[in-house]
Amino acid sequence: MSDKPDSTARVFFALWPNAAERAALAGWQPPLRELCGGRAMLAANLHNTLVFIGNIAEHRLEALKLAAQEVEAERFKLRFDLARYWGHNHIVFAAPHSAPPQLAQLVHDLEQHLERHRFRFDRRDYKPHITLLRHAKWSDSPLPEMPAVPWPVHDFVLVQSPQQEGDSHYRVLARFPLTPRP
Repeated sequence: MSDKPDSTARVFFALWPNAAERAALAGWQPPLRELCGGRAMLAANLHNTLVFIGNIAEHRLEALKLAAQEVEAERFKLRFDLARYWGHNHIVFAAPHSAPPQLAQLVHDLEQHLERHRFRFDRRDYKPHITLLRHAKWSDSPLPEMPAVPWPVHDFVLVQSPQQEGDSHYRVLARFPLTPRP
């Protein structure tokens, strides 16, 4: 038996945009950065987090994937059409004016399956958003209008994020399809 601790992976579940959606969202970054400063997120990493797990022993990743496979949720459409700023963490983000009920149901069902399989995760009120800029500065004034980004959501993903500075690319570990609407 080895004294070496298990390797861990830092993971979360997310909605992962396709290339066109990602390019449209990345197009928001230059004008917002001009206004707010900060550091733009890599376009390849843009996503909408559903549930953040954090560090997990790598040997538990298969069980995590199995728990996610149990989720039965319907496809839906999102429309990111607002740029917003959170002063408490200095983030500029894209948000939908309104979120479809299927999104809240997906998050709820995913959390229920994770609980049932005894996985720990961050519990917070779910607010759909895509971080565009970090270390930004802005006031309470509204940010300018941005071109809407429609996003037909067909699946959700399990993503591994880097654990050390310098390695900044996220990696999709698994995809979980959503059911087409009847």
